[in-house]
Amino acid sequence: MPKIFLLSAFSFLLEKAGNYMLPCPVKYLTGYDCPGCGFQRSFLALLKGDFQQSFHLYPATVPILLTIVISLTANYFWGLKSKILVNVLFMLTGSIIAISYLFKIFAPHIH
Repeated sequence: MPKIFLLSAFSFLLEKAGNYMLPCPVKYLTGYDCPGCGFQRSFLALLKGDFQQSFHLYPATVPILLTIVISLTANYFWGLKSKILVNVLFMLTGSIIAISYLFKIFAPHIH
């Protein structure tokens, strides 16, 4: 019974979390999306278990999260020996961010 209560409390918090998202200062000042626009909504969709919506909102969410977790873990266990792995992960994730941003800007939006 406590597990059900925790899950319902967690889902209630997730529903309310959308009201407290930080606005993008770049979009506020320029009117254009920045390369990180959509990450908060995508992360929230991921927490709700909606992987398709998460990917649609911001394709780099999962690679960013994996890069953070793997980099911190590798650095903790292997120290400086993990430098190549961490650099490769950052380059791959940065490439995914750049490609998805360029696609968002130049590809026609299909709704």
